[in-house]
Amino acid sequence: MPARSTTLKDIKAARERIDDYIYYSPLAHSETLSQISGAQLYLKLENLQMTGSFKDRGAFNKVLQLDAAERALGVVTASAGNHAQAVAYLAQRLRISATIAMPENAPLTKVANTRRHGAEVVLSGATYQDAYDKAMEIQQQQGATFVHPFDDAEVIAGQGTIGLELLQQAPKLDAVVVPVGGGGLVSGIAVALKEQNPQIEIIGVEAAAFPSARLSLAQNRVVAAGQMASLADGIAVKQVGDMPLSLMAAMSTRWSASRRRRSRGRF
Repeated sequence: MPARSTTLKDIKAARERIDDYIYYSPLAHSETLSQISGAQLYLKLENLQMTGSFKDRGAFNKVLQLDAAERALGVVTASAGNHAQAVAYLAQRLRISATIAMPENAPLTKVANTRRHGAEVVLSGATYQDAYDKAMEIQQQQGATFVHPFDDAEVIAGQGTIGLELLQQAPKLDAVVVPVGGGGLVSGIAVALKEQNPQIEIIGVEAAAFPSARLSLAQNRVVAAGQMASLADGIAVKQVGDMPLSLMAAMSTRWSASRRRRSRGRF
């Protein structure tokens, strides 16, 4: 398990750090979904962030901590789309260079948006892993900082700021449903919420074609899984991150201890 982890203190510091760069997204009540689910259901509208997803939070928290020398060398990352756009946008706003490796089959709109923000886009291979390998090659050549989409303590802390906002907007919430790809979002939110209220249930949802998080939690090790295509391209990740898995397992144990039971698929 990784030595560096993410704490509630880190998430609160991230909130202060990125406050001027991200949108405090509303928590909107959905009458239709509430009727369907039989519960009072709210939607955290992270699609209203500048690049259309929560990824802005983690990317900004990571890069804002770089010193002047590191910023001068720029940043590099790999992504199928959402993280790519976030890194490109922050690089444009902070006036640093960014190189983004993306799979050749990445959605055209996401590739175009990434380029529109001024980043250099390199298309490589058919999968995220292919793009990741290319990004690491570029990183070694340029000496730029690699901004991981999910397996990074600062990135996870940035995503976890959503949890802080949820508690402000709905102090009596019972459960939070979070999409799971590499695990950065769900692990950050879990730390933010469970460190303050262990009774809140966190339900991670991943594409059936890419069940790495569920299998990894069950086997207590990172398990790569996923061979089919998925319309949910944003969470079509074959392997959950080491750090997110460690945090998910820790939060799952905390949940089990607080409620004296373990609920499969929940933590």
